[in-house]
Amino acid sequence: MSDLRKVQQTPTGTFFVCVPRSWAQQNRLKKGTMVNLDVTSDGKLFVDANYGSEPPQKIVTLTVGPFLSREIIGRYLLGFDVICIEAKDHIDLEVRAIVKSTASSLVGLEIVEENYSQVVLQCLLDPSGSQPEKILRRNYAIVSGMARDVTNSFINGDLQLAKTVIARDVESNRLYFLLVRILRTIIQTPRLSEKLGITPIECLDYRLAASLLESMGDACVQVATKTLNLHGFKPSSDLSKLLFDLQAVCLEANQQAINSFINKDMTLAENVRKAKTKIQDIYTDIEKLTKNQPVDVIPQFLVAISFIRQIYEHSLDMADLVA
Repeated sequence: MSDLRKVQQTPTGTFFVCVPRSWAQQNRLKKGTMVNLDVTSDGKLFVDANYGSEPPQKIVTLTVGPFLSREIIGRYLLGFDVICIEAKDHIDLEVRAIVKSTASSLVGLEIVEENYSQVVLQCLLDPSGSQPEKILRRNYAIVSGMARDVTNSFINGDLQLAKTVIARDVESNRLYFLLVRILRTIIQTPRLSEKLGITPIECLDYRLAASLLESMGDACVQVATKTLNLHGFKPSSDLSKLLFDLQAVCLEANQQAINSFINKDMTLAENVRKAKTKIQDIYTDIEKLTKNQPVDVIPQFLVAISFIRQIYEHSLDMADLVA
């Protein structure tokens, strides 16, 4: 709702603006009521009529259905504090297992109450203590480690290492969901935006950067899956060397991309773009040598390499966010 008001001045020189009557009534304001005024970093004046009270909890009730897990995740991402799951008769063991598994995949979400027909989940996380930059860096550390290990497992045919990469994707997803929840909360809460020092526009960029990191993690899982399907097959020494070269360029570009995004460093972002030619040359050489591998492994081999290349492509997209 937009409402234009004229700035007025008292005889003593004080400036004032009248607040809308409907807003005053909605917030139960009367003569003498105190409101809090905050000046935002972009020069706007934020008027808070409820500065002295805790914000009301956002509560939602879900009924047991076939998409219960997706519904819980969706409400978590939308910032709901309490999620009640109810059934007409009783909640069976299978549904309870789904609820517990879903809650464990979301940071801060805990079961606080449970009976025969209801399970209550509550998010115990304080958004004011969660810096988006720290969460993004933490997830980058996990994903970059996955990228390094999955390439090594692919080159060496290390099936156990490939399995650990797939397992680590769970923690990466937890951090991704957490960051999305925090960013949405910041956008809806101007005071929190000021406290954490991140604007709504920056939240959009962080949301996209988080999505790109999550996609890198998914690419690592795909490579790990192909490694398992190859049952310990090891490429030739020449091909292994090219794969190590591809890994080195991808990991360097990945690190430069995250640093360029967080620090708004155009030089680092440009370095990521410049690596594209080198990536393409290595990839072309790999394709040529792959033709000498056993026929039954060539398709899966090429698919795995394309996913390794995707890690660079996502890094390039992240660098493009720097403007």
